[in-house]
Amino acid sequence: MVVPGDLRRALRSLAGRRAFAAMLAVGQRTRELAIRVALGARETSVRWMVLAQGMRLVAAGALAGLAAAVPLMRLLASQLYGVAPHDVATLGVSLVVLLAAGGLACDLPARRAVRLDTAAALRSE
Repeated sequence: MVVPGDLRRALRSLAGRRAFAAMLAVGQRTRELAIRVALGARETSVRWMVLAQGMRLVAAGALAGLAAAVPLMRLLASQLYGVAPHDVATLGVSLVVLLAAGGLACDLPARRAVRLDTAAALRSE
């Protein structure tokens, strides 16, 4: 699939901003996460909490994109080569790929949250 340069730059910019936003959210919640770990929360529960928060945003974006894609398919039909405008398989595969990419983007901040040095995080503020 050939993606025009401007669209490619816009998609990279959005992906970078989402990953940065997820890391920023973990950075802002460092003290809270450190307190949870200090009080005995398991690393897996902290990681899943951060992952769940990020994946809720990814799922909301995927649903919004899906809702926008369905009516726009007819407008983009002339741009599609070898794919029918209402091809459910292509739409499903692209949705799965986007959800997987979002999951990987949420995993980095979740791993960072698990590796917190609780004593340093609590002393820093």
